[in-house]
Amino acid sequence: MSKSSYVYLLTNKLVTVFYLGVTSDLLKRMWQHKNKSHDGFTKKYNCDKLVYYECHDNIREAILREKKLKNWHRAWKINLVQKSNPEFKDLSEEIGLKL
Repeated sequence: MSKSSYVYLLTNKLVTVFYLGVTSDLLKRMWQHKNKSHDGFTKKYNCDKLVYYECHDNIREAILREKKLKNWHRAWKINLVQKSNPEFKDLSEEIGLKL
């Protein structure tokens, strides 16, 4: 049986940088980003605002989608977010993360 996986897009408070990731546990991953539990890009640039995510039936589909999106221009990513989240609200609570 396949496990759902997610492609997600984070930004910082000022929406100056984007981070695109993939995970099989979006709630856990967002907790890690919010608590800056790992060193790396998201910690360095304070990317902890979930502005977009999509669910896939399995990890392979999610990884393929992530690779495709990583090749997109910044403007295309902004348009993708604006279609479902025009105000760039933090969607962390929507997925069940207690802030």
